[in-house]
Order: sequence, then C-alpha cells, then structure tokens
Amino acid sequence: MDLVIRNASLADGRRGIDIGVLGERIAAVEPCLSVQGAREIDAAGDLVTPPFVDAHFHMDATLSYGLPRVNESGTLLEGIALWGELKPQLAQEALVERALHYCDWAVARGLLAIRTHVDICDDRLLAVEALLEVKRRVAPYIDMQLVAFPQDGLLRSPGAFDNLKRAVGMGVDVVGGIPHFERTMAQGAESVRLLCEFAAERGLRVDMHCDETDDPLSRHIETLAYETWRLGLQGRVAGSHLTSMHSMDNYYVSKLLPLIKESGVAAIANPLINITLQGRHDTYPRRRGMTRVPELLAAGVDVAFGHDCVMDPWYGLGSGDMLEVAHMGLHVAQMTGQEAMRQCFLAVTETPARILGIEGYGIRPGCNADLVLLDASGPVEAIRLRAARRAVVRRGRIVAEAPRAAVRLHLEGRPAAVDFRMER
Repeated sequence: MDLVIRNASLADGRRGIDIGVLGERIAAVEPCLSVQGAREIDAAGDLVTPPFVDAHFHMDATLSYGLPRVNESGTLLEGIALWGELKPQLAQEALVERALHYCDWAVARGLLAIRTHVDICDDRLLAVEALLEVKRRVAPYIDMQLVAFPQDGLLRSPGAFDNLKRAVGMGVDVVGGIPHFERTMAQGAESVRLLCEFAAERGLRVDMHCDETDDPLSRHIETLAYETWRLGLQGRVAGSHLTSMHSMDNYYVSKLLPLIKESGVAAIANPLINITLQGRHDTYPRRRGMTRVPELLAAGVDVAFGHDCVMDPWYGLGSGDMLEVAHMGLHVAQMTGQEAMRQCFLAVTETPARILGIEGYGIRPGCNADLVLLDASGPVEAIRLRAARRAVVRRGRIVAEAPRAAVRLHLEGRPAAVDFRMER
C-alpha cells in the first residue's frame, strides 16, 4: 500500500478502521489491515471523512471585499449594486489570482469540490474565461463545477441568454438562473422554462438561485419543480437559497414539499448568508430567513449547505471552512438532535457530492483516495470544534497537514475527558 491510515473513526459510526490506499484509489477499508504502507498515519480514533463539498459559491467575486467600496448597509441589494459597479473594473489576471488564493484556503480546509456560479451578464465573459483557467489549474486538487449565472436576470439583462449559451459552449458545466430577479413573476416563470428546456436539450444540470427573498409569494421553486418533472430532469436540478419558503404559510408548503420530492429537485441552503441577508425589512419578531431544512429533509429531499460568499460585496467574512457553514446551519435550523446534527455534517459532505454528481466519492474500495483526517472523534464534535484538519489527502497524496489541537473534549462515543491540565 502507498498509504495506510490506521485506527480511524468514520462518519457512519464505525471505529477502529484502517484505510489502505494504492495509487489514487482506496484499496481497502477494514479493521486491522494486515499490509504495511509506504506512509502510515495513526488516526488515533479521530474522524476520517471524504472531502468537504461546497455546493454553492461565487468564486468570481471572492476576496474582492472593499472593491470598489465597502457594502455599508450589509444588504443583498447594495451587494448586487456594488457588484455592478465592480464588473466594468474587473481584470482577468486579478480574478484568477483571487480565486487561486481562495483555492489554497479551500485545500487546506479539506474542501476539495466546489460548485461556483459565474456571472455571464458581462458581454466580455471575462469572469468565465478566468474561472475556466482556474478550474484547469486547480484540477489536481479540486473538483470544480461552473454554473452559468445570469446575475442581472436572464430576460431582464439584454443578451444574457446568448451569453449563457456562449458560456456553455466555452465549457461551463451547469445552467443557472435567478427568476425572482426578473421584472415580473411571469417573466421569472418564463426564465425557468427557457433555462430548463435549454438544459434538457444539452444534457446539462441546473442550479438556480430561486426565491432568495422574504416574499412568501415568490414561488418559482414550484415552477422549477414542475419543469424538472415535465422535462425528465429528475436528479439533475437544484434550487439554491429557497428563502421565501421560510415565510410561506404552512398549508401551501404542505403542497409544495411533495412536489419538490416528486420532481427530484435538491435544495441548497446557504446558512451564513441567508441568516445575514434575509429579514432585513423586519423589526421584531425578525425572520431567520433560511429555508425549511428539517421539513425538506423529512420529506425526503436532498439538502446541502453552501458557503456562498467569502469576503465579497455581499459578505465581508468567511474563510472557506465548511464546518463553519454546518455550524451555522445547525443553529439557524435548530437541528440540535443527535441525528439532525449528523445530517448537518452530511450537508457539507455526502449530500452535496450526490447533488453535484461527483464520481468516485466516498470511503469504499474503488473510490478516489480523497480523504480528510479531522481532529475530532465524530461528526458532531467536528462541527462543534470546527476541527483542525490533521491531514488532507487528494488522490492518495497528502496535500495539507496540521497538528492536533492542544485542548479537546470528547463527547462522541467515549467517556468525557479533557486532554488539558492547567499548571497551578
């Protein structure tokens, strides 16, 4: 074996597991593996997981905080206006540099798969060219999908549909949309139909910013579910944000949830951003804004969490840590039961991998040897501590390492113990 990780805990609850890697693939997953590895790591009971997956991000804007000015109000609309001011000033080299810098952060945090939306409303398609170059450069480390995203509205922005088609022709992977930003509800529904028909014709996946608003009458997710069902796109479509669902009445949602499930549409919530940008017109009580994650899960809908923004016109914080995203999602959705907390871990690992259609993902013989060793005994503790990444493995090669933390409190599957003694 080229690499053996011994005495690992897995997210499904198995403990004392050895993982053998041969070349770029996992060759064995079993207790007390008898073969030796050219390199061996003692997990010492810590959690080994497949890599983190970010199902929703905007890499063309990342690390642009303060350009051309700071979002003083912190609102979604000022962020969109700021991005409009910044677009004419964008330079391809700077876009590539910022994105590559972020990718360094991502790899160090075990984030090895990212779906990023790229604005196609600039006729130059400068950001598309930049992120295609970034995708090429980071391919040895990160699985990256690009979404052709008409930020200013498919029908509202002149030439947007033509630009989207050009972007797909250049190699962009996924069809995006933003129906709630069109001029009317009718135009929003029309944009969903046009985009889904285009995706069906080209055999592409769909991921739409959908109903990112506090307006309970913004119901484009219903149209997206219908078009997905009508065109046979089941399993290839995701609705991102879906924040209006937080404000909808329960009777309507009782109809909507089965429609989403039947259509095979997945949901992608963005906890850090949804809790920050939504509810801005409220005084008190103030709405949380994030979509109905527990209810969607109970209905059998795949739900992933995305980071969405890091240091850009919409959000001046963030670090590329998907455990921070899971931590916020757990709190906002009040998912503090044991199984619910584990579902939040799955929302940044296995579930988004399934939504993105990543091949060879998982910890089974034959899967890609993409692994993260966390300084935690299990998924809940990993979220609680935003655990250090002791090792990040990409295709069998260790690409990042960090020491174990000095202070740890183990609460998953072991008696409570503190690895810390205060000097007196």
